[in-house]
Amino acid sequence: MRIAEIFHSIQGEGLLTGVPSIFIRTSGCNLRCDWCDTPYASWKPEGEDMPVSEILKKISVWNCNHVVLTGGEPMIAPDLPELAEALKRQGKHITIETAGTIPPNGIPCDLASISPKLSNSTPPSSRDPAWAKKHEATRLQPEVISEWIRNYLFQLKFVVSSENDLVEIKSLLLKLPQIPADRVLLMPEGINTQTISSRSPWLVDICKLEGFRFCPRLHIELFGHKRGT
Repeated sequence: MRIAEIFHSIQGEGLLTGVPSIFIRTSGCNLRCDWCDTPYASWKPEGEDMPVSEILKKISVWNCNHVVLTGGEPMIAPDLPELAEALKRQGKHITIETAGTIPPNGIPCDLASISPKLSNSTPPSSRDPAWAKKHEATRLQPEVISEWIRNYLFQLKFVVSSENDLVEIKSLLLKLPQIPADRVLLMPEGINTQTISSRSPWLVDICKLEGFRFCPRLHIELFGHKRGT
């Protein structure tokens, strides 16, 4: 499968924030978020093709139990089930970071980190007419998200740009199985501390009102917006 990067860091988002983790980032995505913070894995996919055996060899140098399969959209990588099976045989804890548009089909996964894409993610037609249309048509798949939720420990992580996004979030939640409020994570959209900080106060207020969980981006705070972190 095509791999954009493999690195050892800490998880910067979600329920496992702060946990040392190995990140395996596949290259390629079935969506094109306007604010995508990893364009080298989506808008302009980079990387080299690596067999599962080579990936396992590369990560073996780190004494780390948590592995994050991310992208791009890792679920479109044809060899991902094979990789997940191999990691599970090694006793690894597997997080899969996905937009929830591809069914899990029984893939080994200890934490499904599902990030449904709101309308704030759709690129303008002026940027790419074909992708704008395709993205908008496929970005939300409630049936697929429901399948992930029913079969795995999960977190629902929303990238929030404005207070108006709450309407969309609530609308989607009504289409899903009942979800505990503290499994809904709201994360301020942004790739620098200034933007994240400016959006955090009102997002915290929403979390307090709704019982949702505020999701910081610890890796941005610690390392800035750069690869390998």
